[in-house]
Amino acid sequence: MAQTILVVGATGRLGEPVARRLAGDGYSVRVFSRNEESTRKKFPHGFEVIRGDVLDVPSLERAMAGCTGVHISIDGRGDWDVERNGTKNVAATAARQGVRRITLISGASTCEENAWFPMTRAKLDAENAVRASGVPFTIFRCTMFMELLPTFVRDGKAMLLGNQPVPWHWVAADDYAAMVSKAFDTGSTAGKTFYVYGPEALTMEQAIEKYRTACAPEATLTRVPFWILSFMSMFPGRTELRRVGLPLMRYFSKVREISDSREADDLLGKPKTTLAEWCRARQR
Repeated sequence: MAQTILVVGATGRLGEPVARRLAGDGYSVRVFSRNEESTRKKFPHGFEVIRGDVLDVPSLERAMAGCTGVHISIDGRGDWDVERNGTKNVAATAARQGVRRITLISGASTCEENAWFPMTRAKLDAENAVRASGVPFTIFRCTMFMELLPTFVRDGKAMLLGNQPVPWHWVAADDYAAMVSKAFDTGSTAGKTFYVYGPEALTMEQAIEKYRTACAPEATLTRVPFWILSFMSMFPGRTELRRVGLPLMRYFSKVREISDSREADDLLGKPKTTLAEWCRARQR
């Protein structure tokens, strides 16, 4: 009988590729979501959908019953307490249910030095909750995902928000998903924190320009300084920019990837998809 993996956050941009890869690799995948109807439309065949909320422990207990593993990919949409407390609930429930492996997505800049930023503090707390659960775990500290690039290209404009001088080894979500799936079947990955980096380092401007050229050539690249973004964020209807978008862009302009990806590459296979290849796939 196939092992059953619960994917928490499977409807998100980075959780969905993991759920589909696990299913493709022969796992029985259970999807945990607050909106059962829309989730069944996204996963119509071959997936079990369980309705619940990461802040509702009884629903987690129902969803995790009989699971051998759980993957955590919580997106609080700027509410860092959801990521922090949701992960704590999932990890504690997994321990009580006898789950044999937890995997968790985190960030490539996650460290105590950067804990001044609320998102990083929440990710550190989430990691620590998984480590303290007593369940064998694998944590993936991932760099920038190529799947983020379309969010910067809209309505005929490609937007570079603020000065972004830091290079990132952009990674494709499908490559990352393959690593997560393999970790569930690789005992030597237990207790490890891996860094997941793609094959080439590009600044945000370089990555946006490559994506724009390949997938939205009609768009023009516009550079928006932080001071203009700060002014724009004061207008009505710009709450998300003020509360989440602007602080995030300022954060990423200051921090960088830490450590290296060699251990993850050796055990789980190095991500190979270049941005050019990823763009060509989107064109098709």
